[in-house]
Amino acid sequence: MTIRVLIADDQELVRTGLRTLLDAQDGIEVVGEAADGQEALDLAQSLRPDVCLFDIRMPRVDGIEATRILAGAGVENPMAIVVITTFDLDEYVYGALRAGARGFLLKDAGSALLGQAIRCAANGDALIAPNVTVRLLEAFAGQPSPVGEPIAQPTEPLTAREEEVLATVARGLSNSEIASELHITVSTVKTHLASLMTKLGVRNRVEIAIWSLVRPNNAHKGLNT
Repeated sequence: MTIRVLIADDQELVRTGLRTLLDAQDGIEVVGEAADGQEALDLAQSLRPDVCLFDIRMPRVDGIEATRILAGAGVENPMAIVVITTFDLDEYVYGALRAGARGFLLKDAGSALLGQAIRCAANGDALIAPNVTVRLLEAFAGQPSPVGEPIAQPTEPLTAREEEVLATVARGLSNSEIASELHITVSTVKTHLASLMTKLGVRNRVEIAIWSLVRPNNAHKGLNT
Protein backbone atom coordinates (compact mmCIF):
# COMPACT_ATOMS: atom_id res chain seq x y z
CA MET A 1 0.00 0.00 0.00
CA THR A 2 1.15 3.53 -0.75
CA ILE A 3 2.08 5.70 2.26
CA ARG A 4 0.58 9.18 1.85
CA VAL A 5 2.81 11.95 3.24
CA LEU A 6 2.23 15.62 4.08
CA ILE A 7 5.32 17.86 4.14
CA ALA A 8 5.47 21.07 6.20
CA ASP A 9 8.47 23.42 5.98
CA ASP A 10 8.63 27.18 5.58
CA GLN A 11 11.35 26.97 2.91
CA GLU A 12 10.07 26.13 -0.56
CA LEU A 13 13.45 24.75 -1.65
CA VAL A 14 13.45 22.30 1.28
CA ARG A 15 9.87 21.19 0.54
CA THR A 16 10.79 20.59 -3.08
CA GLY A 17 13.85 18.58 -2.11
CA LEU A 18 11.92 16.42 0.37
CA ARG A 19 9.14 15.81 -2.16
CA THR A 20 11.69 14.76 -4.78
CA LEU A 21 13.40 12.33 -2.37
CA LEU A 22 10.14 10.79 -1.20
CA ASP A 23 8.35 10.58 -4.55
CA ALA A 24 11.37 8.67 -5.89
CA GLN A 25 10.81 5.89 -3.35
CA ASP A 26 8.49 2.97 -3.98
CA GLY A 27 5.32 2.98 -1.92
CA ILE A 28 5.53 6.63 -0.80
CA GLU A 29 3.52 9.53 -2.24
CA VAL A 30 3.58 13.19 -1.17
CA VAL A 31 -0.04 14.35 -1.13
CA GLY A 32 0.40 17.89 0.19
CA GLU A 33 2.80 20.68 1.17
CA ALA A 34 2.43 23.37 3.82
CA ALA A 35 4.51 26.53 4.25
CA ASP A 36 3.71 27.07 7.93
CA GLY A 37 2.37 25.22 10.96
CA GLN A 38 -1.22 26.44 10.73
CA GLU A 39 -1.45 25.42 7.09
CA ALA A 40 0.02 22.05 8.09
CA LEU A 41 -2.72 21.57 10.68
CA ASP A 42 -5.44 22.49 8.19
CA LEU A 43 -4.08 20.16 5.49
CA ALA A 44 -3.53 17.33 7.98
CA GLN A 45 -7.17 17.50 9.01
CA SER A 46 -8.48 17.66 5.45
CA LEU A 47 -6.10 15.21 3.74
CA ARG A 48 -5.62 12.75 6.64
CA PRO A 49 -2.18 11.61 5.39
CA ASP A 50 -0.59 8.43 6.74
CA VAL A 51 2.48 10.37 7.90
CA CYS A 52 3.21 14.08 8.45
CA LEU A 53 6.78 15.31 7.99
CA PHE A 54 7.15 18.53 10.01
CA ASP A 55 9.95 21.06 10.35
CA ILE A 56 10.32 22.54 13.86
CA ARG A 57 10.77 26.25 13.20
CA MET A 58 7.74 27.39 11.21
CA PRO A 59 5.62 30.57 11.26
CA ARG A 60 2.31 30.80 13.15
CA VAL A 61 2.52 27.31 14.71
CA ASP A 62 5.84 25.56 15.24
CA GLY A 63 6.37 21.89 14.43
CA ILE A 64 6.36 20.69 18.03
CA GLU A 65 3.07 22.42 18.83
CA ALA A 66 1.56 21.13 15.58
CA THR A 67 2.70 17.63 16.56
CA ARG A 68 1.13 18.01 20.01
CA ILE A 69 -2.18 19.10 18.48
CA LEU A 70 -2.29 16.18 16.04
CA ALA A 71 -0.64 13.42 18.07
CA GLY A 72 -0.35 14.50 21.70
CA ALA A 73 -1.72 12.83 24.78
CA GLY A 74 -5.48 12.52 24.70
CA VAL A 75 -5.81 13.15 20.96
CA GLU A 76 -8.42 10.89 19.40
CA ASN A 77 -7.01 9.05 16.37
CA PRO A 78 -3.50 10.56 16.68
CA MET A 79 -1.58 11.02 13.47
CA ALA A 80 1.91 9.70 12.69
CA ILE A 81 4.40 12.59 12.81
CA VAL A 82 8.08 12.62 11.86
CA VAL A 83 9.96 15.78 12.84
CA ILE A 84 12.85 16.84 10.62
CA THR A 85 15.07 19.81 11.39
CA THR A 86 18.41 21.48 10.82
CA PHE A 87 18.78 22.16 14.53
CA ASP A 88 20.53 19.37 16.44
CA LEU A 89 19.31 20.42 19.90
CA ASP A 90 18.39 17.98 22.66
CA GLU A 91 15.44 20.06 23.86
CA TYR A 92 13.95 19.86 20.37
CA VAL A 93 14.40 16.08 20.29
CA TYR A 94 12.77 15.47 23.64
CA GLY A 95 10.10 18.10 23.02
CA ALA A 96 9.14 16.41 19.76
CA LEU A 97 8.97 12.98 21.36
CA ARG A 98 6.92 14.20 24.30
CA ALA A 99 4.58 15.92 21.83
CA GLY A 100 3.92 12.54 20.20
CA ALA A 101 6.35 12.38 17.25
CA ARG A 102 7.21 8.93 15.94
CA GLY A 103 10.50 10.02 14.43
CA PHE A 104 13.18 12.68 14.63
CA LEU A 105 15.64 13.31 11.80
CA LEU A 106 18.15 15.93 10.78
CA LYS A 107 17.83 17.35 7.28
CA ASP A 108 21.14 15.80 6.27
CA ALA A 109 19.85 12.29 7.09
CA GLY A 110 19.75 11.15 3.46
CA SER A 111 17.00 9.58 1.38
CA ALA A 112 17.37 6.02 2.74
CA LEU A 113 16.97 7.03 6.39
CA LEU A 114 14.18 9.46 5.50
CA GLY A 115 12.24 6.72 3.75
CA GLN A 116 12.87 4.32 6.63
CA ALA A 117 11.56 6.86 9.14
CA ILE A 118 8.40 7.40 7.08
CA ARG A 119 7.77 3.66 6.82
CA CYS A 120 8.43 3.11 10.54
CA ALA A 121 5.99 5.88 11.47
CA ALA A 122 3.33 4.47 9.14
CA ASN A 123 3.76 1.06 10.79
CA GLY A 124 3.38 2.50 14.30
CA ASP A 125 7.08 2.28 15.16
CA ALA A 126 9.58 5.06 15.87
CA LEU A 127 12.91 5.92 14.28
CA ILE A 128 15.30 8.53 15.60
CA ALA A 129 18.48 9.54 13.75
CA PRO A 130 21.19 7.21 15.16
CA ASN A 131 23.59 9.99 16.17
CA VAL A 132 20.76 11.82 17.94
CA THR A 133 19.64 8.66 19.76
CA VAL A 134 23.11 7.87 21.10
CA ARG A 135 23.66 11.42 22.34
CA LEU A 136 20.16 11.64 23.81
CA LEU A 137 20.57 8.42 25.79
CA GLU A 138 24.06 9.41 26.95
CA ALA A 139 22.71 12.76 28.14
CA PHE A 140 20.05 11.09 30.28
CA ALA A 141 22.19 8.21 31.58
CA GLY A 142 22.50 8.50 35.35
CA GLN A 143 20.31 11.58 35.56
CA PRO A 144 17.42 11.68 38.06
CA SER A 145 14.93 12.50 35.31
CA PRO A 146 14.87 13.99 31.80
CA VAL A 147 14.21 17.75 31.63
CA GLY A 148 13.04 17.78 35.23
CA GLU A 149 10.06 15.47 34.73
CA PRO A 150 9.43 12.73 37.28
CA ILE A 151 10.06 9.15 36.23
CA ALA A 152 7.12 7.08 37.39
CA GLN A 153 7.08 3.57 38.73
CA PRO A 154 5.59 1.01 36.32
CA THR A 155 1.84 0.72 36.73
CA GLU A 156 2.39 -3.05 36.97
CA PRO A 157 5.55 -5.10 37.60
CA LEU A 158 7.53 -5.89 34.46
CA THR A 159 7.76 -9.51 33.47
CA ALA A 160 11.14 -11.18 33.04
CA ARG A 161 10.71 -11.10 29.26
CA GLU A 162 9.76 -7.42 29.34
CA GLU A 163 12.94 -6.72 31.29
CA GLU A 164 14.91 -8.47 28.54
CA VAL A 165 13.18 -6.45 25.84
CA LEU A 166 13.73 -3.27 27.89
CA ALA A 167 17.47 -3.95 28.00
CA THR A 168 17.71 -4.53 24.26
CA VAL A 169 15.77 -1.36 23.46
CA ALA A 170 18.17 0.61 25.68
CA ARG A 171 21.02 -0.77 23.56
CA GLY A 172 19.36 0.60 20.42
CA LEU A 173 18.40 -2.72 18.82
CA SER A 174 15.69 -2.80 16.15
CA ASN A 175 12.63 -5.04 16.40
CA SER A 176 14.18 -7.64 14.09
CA GLU A 177 17.45 -7.60 16.05
CA ILE A 178 15.57 -8.03 19.33
CA ALA A 179 13.59 -10.92 17.86
CA SER A 180 16.79 -12.63 16.72
CA GLU A 181 18.61 -12.14 20.01
CA LEU A 182 15.71 -13.29 22.20
CA HIS A 183 14.56 -16.03 19.80
CA ILE A 184 11.03 -14.66 19.49
CA THR A 185 8.99 -13.32 16.58
CA VAL A 186 8.88 -9.65 15.55
CA SER A 187 5.16 -9.70 16.32
CA THR A 188 5.93 -10.82 19.88
CA VAL A 189 8.51 -8.04 20.21
CA LYS A 190 5.86 -5.48 19.21
CA THR A 191 3.49 -6.94 21.79
CA HIS A 192 6.10 -6.57 24.54
CA LEU A 193 6.91 -3.02 23.42
CA ALA A 194 3.23 -2.06 23.56
CA SER A 195 3.00 -3.53 27.07
CA LEU A 196 6.12 -1.64 28.17
CA MET A 197 4.75 1.65 26.85
CA THR A 198 1.53 1.11 28.78
CA LYS A 199 3.22 0.09 32.03
CA LEU A 200 5.89 2.81 31.89
CA GLY A 201 3.57 5.56 30.69
CA VAL A 202 5.74 6.40 27.66
CA ARG A 203 4.90 6.93 23.99
CA ASN A 204 7.72 5.36 21.97
CA ARG A 205 10.83 3.16 22.08
CA VAL A 206 13.22 6.07 22.69
CA GLU A 207 11.30 7.00 25.84
CA ILE A 208 11.44 3.32 26.84
CA ALA A 209 15.23 3.49 26.54
CA ILE A 210 15.39 6.75 28.50
CA TRP A 211 13.21 5.23 31.24
CA SER A 212 15.59 2.28 31.42
CA LEU A 213 18.55 4.59 31.96
CA VAL A 214 16.93 6.77 34.61
CA ARG A 215 14.58 4.20 36.13
CA PRO A 216 13.62 4.59 39.78
CA ASN A 217 15.93 2.61 42.06
CA ASN A 218 13.03 0.69 43.54
CA ALA A 219 11.23 -0.03 40.26
CA HIS A 220 9.73 -3.50 40.09
CA LYS A 221 11.90 -5.87 38.09
CA GLY A 222 10.89 -9.21 36.63
CA LEU A 223 8.41 -10.17 39.32
CA ASN A 224 6.15 -12.04 36.92
CA THR A 225 6.83 -14.69 34.32
